[in-house]
Amino acid sequence: MITAIASANPTSVGQLRACLQQTGFVDSVVEWAPSAQGEWQVSTNQSIPDVLILDIDRHPTMFFALSAHLRKLRPTLHVIACSEQAPQPELLLEAMRSGVQEFLSSPLDAATLRKILQGFIQESAGTELDLTRKLIVLMGAKGGVGTSTLAVNLSVQIAALGGKRTLLLDLGQPVGHASLLLDLRPRFTIRDAFENLESLDSHFFTRLLTKHSSGLEVLAGIAHPEQWQRLSAPGINRLLNVAQTAGDVILMDFGAHFSPEWRDVLNQARTILFVAEANVPCLWSLERQLSAMAELDREPGRIRIVMNRWGRKDDSAIKSFEKNSKRSIFARIPNDFTQVSEATNLGVPLFKNHNNSLLVSVRQLATQLVGESVALPAEPQRSGFGRLFAFSKAR
Repeated sequence: MITAIASANPTSVGQLRACLQQTGFVDSVVEWAPSAQGEWQVSTNQSIPDVLILDIDRHPTMFFALSAHLRKLRPTLHVIACSEQAPQPELLLEAMRSGVQEFLSSPLDAATLRKILQGFIQESAGTELDLTRKLIVLMGAKGGVGTSTLAVNLSVQIAALGGKRTLLLDLGQPVGHASLLLDLRPRFTIRDAFENLESLDSHFFTRLLTKHSSGLEVLAGIAHPEQWQRLSAPGINRLLNVAQTAGDVILMDFGAHFSPEWRDVLNQARTILFVAEANVPCLWSLERQLSAMAELDREPGRIRIVMNRWGRKDDSAIKSFEKNSKRSIFARIPNDFTQVSEATNLGVPLFKNHNNSLLVSVRQLATQLVGESVALPAEPQRSGFGRLFAFSKAR
């Protein structure tokens, strides 16, 4: 659990930090102090904490302004206020309006904090998990395996199921391609979100999205490679917090990059789909990517492998990979170079083409991921082909 202390009193900060560490629930503590002008020194690239403690002095308004601002960015933030003076009814009302859930007398003690944090953790286990685990991340075992194409078409199919507001965040590197694949002309990109992190809330975020005719809403990716220097993992975390208050299903094209700094971002995902092909370089890269992400694989079934551009000739290599890695392939997406090339060049999703095994497979993957059951179009009967798409139980 990440906790922040907002205080103008260094002595009080030390006491609060000690109390928090003694609870045994806190992983890290961030300290925020106001400037001489009453402005909080909070970096735009800093992740929003799970719990905020307001150490209120004689200027409570600036503390409540901070609380209100951060609650817009992360509605599940738990805010605790404390003060040496007993609060008057007017002050309590102002605190409540800013999102404060607890108002306690200073100095706090570890036993009181432990009880509050324990209640917050128990409540979060039943509520916040459902709120934040809306994210489906698509990652490539290496570049060029069709991660962006699958991310776009999977997002369109989920949006087409109806009843779920579906968002696609394009974090492809070095540049994003989702807008091109959907023939969109976005006014804003993820860069605009980062340039306005301080004011980013669900309303501002929605204005940055570009809507496709399928109902899918897209936050366009970086248009110039050098713009990636302005993005950071904590900033992406803040963006995801806001995105998950705006949509029901969030898909993120994460490309083929991974490093330890992105671990907190990927921890927000309920499912991570690794997109791969059944060739030696790709399977070699896949094994090493999975090894690097071993810490994220503690929840069974969260990391799943999708074999893209699959053909029956690949079954031998797939069986060998499953045996050696002790992992099952979750889904197989049939190879149809002609159809995918035509759709890509026209900037249309696959559902605008005729029904076939490729479209059926993507649509079935969409329904599996969001837990829906819908009637799928009949698959054309072709001699020599059985079921071209199958799910395997994740190990």
